[in-house]
Amino acid sequence: MAVSASSSVQQARQVLADRLGEIRRDAGLTGRDIARLCGWHASKSSRIENARTPPSADDIRAWCAACGAEGRTADLIASLRAVEGTWIEWRRMERAGLRQAQEARLPLYERTRRFRSYSSWLVPGLIQTRGYTTAALRAIQQRRGLVDDVADAVEARMERQRVLHQGDRRFAFLVEESVLRSGIGGSEVMVGQLAHLITVGSFPNVSMGVIAMRPDRARWPVEGFWLYDTAQVNVELVSGYLTITQPSEVTMYAETFAELAESAVYGSDARALITAAMDALG
Repeated sequence: MAVSASSSVQQARQVLADRLGEIRRDAGLTGRDIARLCGWHASKSSRIENARTPPSADDIRAWCAACGAEGRTADLIASLRAVEGTWIEWRRMERAGLRQAQEARLPLYERTRRFRSYSSWLVPGLIQTRGYTTAALRAIQQRRGLVDDVADAVEARMERQRVLHQGDRRFAFLVEESVLRSGIGGSEVMVGQLAHLITVGSFPNVSMGVIAMRPDRARWPVEGFWLYDTAQVNVELVSGYLTITQPSEVTMYAETFAELAESAVYGSDARALITAAMDALG
């Protein structure tokens, strides 16, 4: 598993490590005993039990067998899979193509009623135009050397946008002004995208905020993230996709969103910034 700075990931790993340590102690074994029985170097048992090295499924099977606790194996491997799902490298998420990665998020969107999205890089996917999405996914496909299913992936993202118009859902989007002025796909694509932001901002269930570029900000830009109700945060980083469910961390992101929202402009002021960006594109 890739290392993540998120404390929720590390906490989940530590919980699994603690359970393995409990099984070892219940069996009356030492870490050296586990290493000997499993054919490992003694330091490996210590690294696993202190959550410095994540165990593999085979490691868990060997650990439980050494402790005479084979009945615990399936549950522990399930916990391992859950930890692995907290942090997913892009190459793993997208190994079957971009379309599957897009479709995998649809159930989360369908069960969410309150969406909060902050973006410092790109226009959020739910409010992208077809042209902007095509340019973004094509750039990802080429940069990462993925199979070319961009057309299908674009259709999947466009289909996901139906949640904007279905059910009793609320959406709050925050974008940095730099997102309006440094885009992808060329001037024509960006002009269409910016016009679409003005349209989306007029929806009764949508709040569209723009954080203006200024030299005296109280809250500096952070990594882009999505808040789904109060249950989950997803963060798209350079190396992978982080899922956060630890309540204290979800609260931290909610507080960050609120601080950023206070510094944004809305309504006619937001439209003025978007229009200015359009004018700059000619």
